Amino acid sequence: MGFEAWAVLVIIFLCFALLAFTKISPDVIFLVGLSVIIVGRIVEPAEALTGFSNQGMLTIAALYIVAAGMKETGAIQFVVNRLLGKPGNQFQAQLRLVGPVMTMSAFLNNTPIVASFIPAIQDWAKKYDLPVSRLMIPLSYAAILGGTCTLIGTSTNLIVDGLLFATAGESLNIFEPAYVGIPIAIAGTLYLLFFGRTLLPERKSGFRSFENTREYTIEMMVDVDNSVSLSGKSIEEAGLRHLPGLFLVEIVRDGRIIPAVSPEERLMMDDRLIFTGKVESIVDLQKIAGLSPATDQVFKLDAPRRERVLAEAVVSQSNPLNGSTIREGQFRNRYNAVILAVSRRGERINEKIGDIRLQTGDVLLLEAPANFVEKYRLSNDFYLVSTLSENNTPDYERSWIAWTILGGMVLITAFGLMSMFQAAFLAAVMMILTKCCRISAARDNVDWPVLLVIASALGIGNALFVTGAAEHLAGGLIGLAGSHPLLALATTYLVTWVMTEMITNNAAAVFIFPIAMSTAASLGVSYMPFVMIIIFAASASFSTPIGYQTNLMVYSPGGYDFKDFLKIGLPLNLVVAVIAISLVPVFWPF
Repeated sequence: MGFEAWAVLVIIFLCFALLAFTKISPDVIFLVGLSVIIVGRIVEPAEALTGFSNQGMLTIAALYIVAAGMKETGAIQFVVNRLLGKPGNQFQAQLRLVGPVMTMSAFLNNTPIVASFIPAIQDWAKKYDLPVSRLMIPLSYAAILGGTCTLIGTSTNLIVDGLLFATAGESLNIFEPAYVGIPIAIAGTLYLLFFGRTLLPERKSGFRSFENTREYTIEMMVDVDNSVSLSGKSIEEAGLRHLPGLFLVEIVRDGRIIPAVSPEERLMMDDRLIFTGKVESIVDLQKIAGLSPATDQVFKLDAPRRERVLAEAVVSQSNPLNGSTIREGQFRNRYNAVILAVSRRGERINEKIGDIRLQTGDVLLLEAPANFVEKYRLSNDFYLVSTLSENNTPDYERSWIAWTILGGMVLITAFGLMSMFQAAFLAAVMMILTKCCRISAARDNVDWPVLLVIASALGIGNALFVTGAAEHLAGGLIGLAGSHPLLALATTYLVTWVMTEMITNNAAAVFIFPIAMSTAASLGVSYMPFVMIIIFAASASFSTPIGYQTNLMVYSPGGYDFKDFLKIGLPLNLVVAVIAISLVPVFWPF
């Protein structure tokens, strides 16, 4: 192997190490890695930049706009409300959930599907007294399993198809993965409903802790400068005695705590009042003249209080403040928002707000300007940013148009009238022209960091092939597996799956693809079994919450621990592996 090949391997190793052991955003890591390859002239710039013209990557960009149209018109929410219905027990609830999610994920990217279902399932579980922790992992797993059934079900399939077209000049049919994807989905459903359900924990959601009157706490202060002063009034006279959904726990006065507050207790300037109660009641509490949130940081927000909202946000793995205390990270300066309370795995953290050290999956209750949700909804710093006030109402009258456009895209692709690349762009344009999706919404719903990760990783993966590093690694793989193609196929599956659980599904597929193609060439067999095995292995992320975005999205709402995914997901990984390795050579012979 020459210097260039070794250089590419070192860059890839460093990218993996940074992904695993730092909180640097993946798009930054891969973009820097690609830049080193270009600046160092390890390969020609045209070879390094091939990812930015890859059809798979561009198809994903167009499908983000299609998904935005489905969301803007409420097309997904309408189906969710109609299909869930009234379950008789937990088993029926899981059965009603898994089928629709799996079907919809086959034809829409599974990330917006899960994002649309999470709030609906939370309301559904609350209405029928179902433990939400028994529903969130099945939601994510069903979306992943459904995504393996078609070419457009997951971004990984589209990326592999784009790589196949660039390398061999051929593309997959939209339903080609279904030969193995449907048996995997059926087996996965049976596992979830009859075996996995017994392993699911019965635990409170991270969001539900804000609804529990004994676990949510907020401090308010008696204003010094206010035209309507509560100083000198008793608790009864100030109207703080019988607040709906709220309870005054104690008063902090000059460093002294007054517990079991009497209704005759007289308020004084700078008193700090400690309330427990529901989030909805906090909104009313903040409207009481003469009271303000006790944290000094609230007074430093730029927006006037009448222009602020209460919002919830989940800390992501790539949040730059992850591992830092709220005070050290200067949260208010960075986001122009103030944390009022933090929930971790369904429980309120009983520490001073500034001393709390943020972790992935923490649910934050924030006071922020009205544009906070829109600004950070697609940010890598947070998952599931939402406001407690009503969001814009979807245009349900156009939902049938959105479904028609989506159905048309699937049909013209299935009958070979257009490639997936062409059909996706046609559907995206139609969503905008029919006003199913506003231009601003189309722009905002494209996940640019994800596209940068894909394009950069594709460039690095191509450098792996061009420099001969892929061929050398393939030789090592063959040496490990011998000359038996089936054993080489199983080894390819195993390596892809492990990389998916450690980093991300898209990066794993991109880096394994050239190695798999070289392996097939060295063995003198068809490359198609290896291409298809990558598709299924890169989507089989069930054992950890970090390998697949939908797992991270349900992590906090379900109140899960890391070990829950390992306990429930590892057996499912084995089921999927056995089916994929057994059936792929049947439908795509060596």
